Amino acid sequence: MTAISQAEFDYLFKLLLIGDSGVGKSSLLLSFTTDSFEDLSPTIGVDFKVKMVNIGGKRLKLAIWDTAGQERFRTLTSSYYRGAQGIILVYDVTRRDTFTNLKDVWAKEIELYSTNQDCIKMLVGNKVDKEGRRVVTKKEGIDFAREYGCLFLECSAKTRVNVEKCFEELVLKILETPSLLAAGSTGVKKNIFTQKPPQADEYTSTCC
Repeated sequence: MTAISQAEFDYLFKLLLIGDSGVGKSSLLLSFTTDSFEDLSPTIGVDFKVKMVNIGGKRLKLAIWDTAGQERFRTLTSSYYRGAQGIILVYDVTRRDTFTNLKDVWAKEIELYSTNQDCIKMLVGNKVDKEGRRVVTKKEGIDFAREYGCLFLECSAKTRVNVEKCFEELVLKILETPSLLAAGSTGVKKNIFTQKPPQADEYTSTCC
């Protein structure tokens, strides 16, 4: 996967990061977009980053939305599911509750709010650098992914193990899905990135 200039791209894809507060969604996004790691404070509402990449022979503009995991922001983030071609569900392999909440909270949210029937889901177990404190096994992750039709990877935002692979495998699957590809090719000339994330209710599905 190589970075490309902002000037030209073949497709625009909207990706969404969801999961409990503190599982490392923001750190994953930072690791992927800037090749760096920070222990970040919880996201307030939503954050938004753009990454230009070359995957599968296509020039892609990825608009990646990082949502708040705290319940008090839940209603604020529901609109961000609209038009997403890819959703990354993140849990912390050292915290059992973040894994069980995938089924109890986050899978239900996708069912309620996702507007793309063929949306690709990627399950990510983060913080494998803390292997000694692991409480969720890899097999449990695989079983969940099979049950809910997700791709699956374990990674570490801190050491960058599998971080690029998470996004790359998700995007490759989107590229293999005709309906999502069609959605990503419409409205690509419009500059939707002038909007600030809190105004994202205006973000129309014609963009991606």
